[in-house]
Amino acid sequence: MSKNIRKFASFFLTLIVIVIGNYVIVAQQTISGTWKAEVKSNKTDEIYFSFERKTVRGKNQHGTNYKFSDFQGLNPSQTQSGKIRFSLVREAGNIECEGEFSNGKGAGNFTFMPNKNFVSAMKQRGFDFAKPSKYDSEDNPENRLFAAATFNITTALADDLLSANFNNIEIEDLFKAAIFKIDGKFMAEMKATGFPNLEMEDLVKARIFKIDADFVRQIVAMGFKADDFEDLVKMSIFKITPEFITETRSEGFANLDIEDLVKMKIFNIDAKFIREARSDGVPME
Repeated sequence: MSKNIRKFASFFLTLIVIVIGNYVIVAQQTISGTWKAEVKSNKTDEIYFSFERKTVRGKNQHGTNYKFSDFQGLNPSQTQSGKIRFSLVREAGNIECEGEFSNGKGAGNFTFMPNKNFVSAMKQRGFDFAKPSKYDSEDNPENRLFAAATFNITTALADDLLSANFNNIEIEDLFKAAIFKIDGKFMAEMKATGFPNLEMEDLVKARIFKIDADFVRQIVAMGFKADDFEDLVKMSIFKITPEFITETRSEGFANLDIEDLVKMKIFNIDAKFIREARSDGVPME
């Protein structure tokens, strides 16, 4: 019996070592590629960076504006001429760069080393970066950690989003929140306007179409129900503002619903059009 227990214990310990070993490998593997950069002439504190690396499908490229303060070892004067080494230091890991700049433009190579402490801290919060994505077979842990570094995904962001008590927030939602500037405050405010079941996709639409809690409250105050979020999206897309509604009502159209207002916008019917039509003898009802 004791012999079998020892065998089981030995097997169990070996399994733990394998699991931990693979986990550490995930957190320590490097990703490499090339970078290009260009100083924005109209924004002296920003620089555009593009990171490119080879993948199974071909090439993966990510570019965005960064503050010079995001980097260690890089300032505006260093982008005018010469070879350079610098780092984009993030909680998910460091992107070590080397290359050369000339007249505000630069190019070179980079190496990314993931931070295993970030992986562990995120897993404690319910976000397992070491687990392959169920949405994309090529979205492996290393790729996701590299993306987390470029988009600056942090444990603070995760804590903030979780504080809004939205259900089923996944790793992909962290990226959406970072890209579209969605924080816990915005989530809680939208939830409080009467949409307790909003998902991250809805919040992304809200950011894209400039729907916030004030907009919802204004629409409700004008007598419209805000029980269908897609109605708010329509109103924003077609620029059905409280001002447009007020002007239309002042011309005698007080009982229009959202679909009626959308049709008016599609056919460029506004208060001025109604007044001109009346002056030409066109009956308006």
